[in-house]
Amino acid sequence: MRITLPILFLSFLSQAAYADIYKRVDENGHVTYSNAPIKGGKRLYLSPIPAGAQPKAKPSATTPQNFPRVDGETQKKRDESRRGILEQELAAEQKLLEEARKALTEGEAVRLGGERNYQKYLDRVQGLKDDVTLHEKNIEALNKEIAGIR
Repeated sequence: MRITLPILFLSFLSQAAYADIYKRVDENGHVTYSNAPIKGGKRLYLSPIPAGAQPKAKPSATTPQNFPRVDGETQKKRDESRRGILEQELAAEQKLLEEARKALTEGEAVRLGGERNYQKYLDRVQGLKDDVTLHEKNIEALNKEIAGIR
């Protein structure tokens, strides 16, 4: 009897659970859901997914037949233009990174007069470190984007 009781319990767990669900929206716009009927609420009709059913397939990523095409030369020009813009952004970001690193180095070396509390110094320096990290991540993202251009 000890073995059959857990097996029986597990068989109940494997069955799909189903309950009526009720929804009510009050005058303030607050939404309340319940498994018991609510005064002024509506019953939601949900269709359970059968155990063996497959979820709907995602739409295909293929291009439709009537989608406008671009010839290779035009696409090549667009890619070159895109690469040029990204390289300009990369150069600007590298310059900002150099400035942020310089500001960090200078900021770590000096403790300002209003920073008698050491935590204020640490907070200011952390902000400078965050700026450096931000620019490093931007450069990494731009390099990745440039590498993805054909």
